[in-house]
Amino acid sequence: MTTVPVHGAAGVVVPASARRHNPVRTVLFWEARAEAAVKVSLQRWSIPALRIALGAVFAVFGVLKLFPGVSPVEALVSATWEKLTFGLVSGQAALIATAVIEVGAGVLLIAGGAFARVGLVVLALAFVGILSPIVLLPAEVFGPVGPTLTGQYIFKNVVLIAAALVVASRVLRGPAPRS
Repeated sequence: MTTVPVHGAAGVVVPASARRHNPVRTVLFWEARAEAAVKVSLQRWSIPALRIALGAVFAVFGVLKLFPGVSPVEALVSATWEKLTFGLVSGQAALIATAVIEVGAGVLLIAGGAFARVGLVVLALAFVGILSPIVLLPAEVFGPVGPTLTGQYIFKNVVLIAAALVVASRVLRGPAPRS
């Protein structure tokens, strides 16, 4: 007995040998496989790359503060430390302290593992200092029509904070699994 499939009939399955080659489907199939491979690679490498890049940014900008006249934010750093410490720390000492904090956070992030967890804590403290001119030195941050160039320099740190949060989502340990 021979069965003849009826086109459009519900439940009729066309055997693979009888299917026509559809180039659009083939392209979509290979595109989906390529996209899946990229996603697997991104899931494996993107956050470690972000951790290293974030660490490098802080290490490099911290090193600049070790050399007088090199960092464009020397005056801001000094004024911020002076306000934060009620005049106890300013000038070159403020730049060196900031450099040590930033380079330390950067190197710890680059090192990864438990070092990255410590680096995130140091970075959180650095962000307090980085954002404090918004409150402590508003005339430096805001002009008559919006943020000054200094203010823009400070506000771009929102992106670095978001990057640090993403890195923290990967490197921080969670609660112990329940047994």
